[in-house]
Amino acid sequence: MVYIDSIFFDIDGTLIDARGDIVTAMNYALREMGFPEKPFEEIISYVGTGVTYLISKSLGSDDDSLVAKGVELYAGYYVAHPADKASLFPHAREILEHFKKKRKIILTNRYTNFAEPVLNALGIRGYFEDIVGGDDENCLKPSACVLDPIVSKLHIDRSKSLIVGDMAIDIMTGKNSGIKTCWVRHGLGKAEDVQPLKPDFVISDLMELINIIR
Repeated sequence: MVYIDSIFFDIDGTLIDARGDIVTAMNYALREMGFPEKPFEEIISYVGTGVTYLISKSLGSDDDSLVAKGVELYAGYYVAHPADKASLFPHAREILEHFKKKRKIILTNRYTNFAEPVLNALGIRGYFEDIVGGDDENCLKPSACVLDPIVSKLHIDRSKSLIVGDMAIDIMTGKNSGIKTCWVRHGLGKAEDVQPLKPDFVISDLMELINIIR
């Protein structure tokens, strides 16, 4: 076990399964723009590296005006329907409650205004001291620039910090930022992408964090 004071949690694939709402919102935007809907698994394959990437890949275009329209439609629908289908992963609430005295921060490539509604809808927003979202498209995970400002703002000790995430970019973010890393197997990440990065810890269930963090 290691002493950890601050825990950074990813959202999608780590704490929350929001795939259904993401796909529904994306297909709504595609329909409104006259594009054919995309299969569930294709849209989900674009999740994790920011909203603009999701929209651009789903549209099959990097035209700025087209992507901007897609973002607008997607955002409008998603914010209005953040948790129609979303659910917490097993033991998410229990582990947040268990570590209620630890500092906890959300670290996501979602826009902050996408993160807030789903966390609120599922009743876990209050566990987190702050949310670091992917509002700046030039500063997204896995870059260390996403963590540097919040570390400074909240006077966080990197040596006593851990990031918990389900994708390679989460582990890379931790490595790039000098904090410990924990990969959760139940999400969107693939073993062949994550294992070569050698995360400090690997778990299959969030409750296993009680055996890692003291």
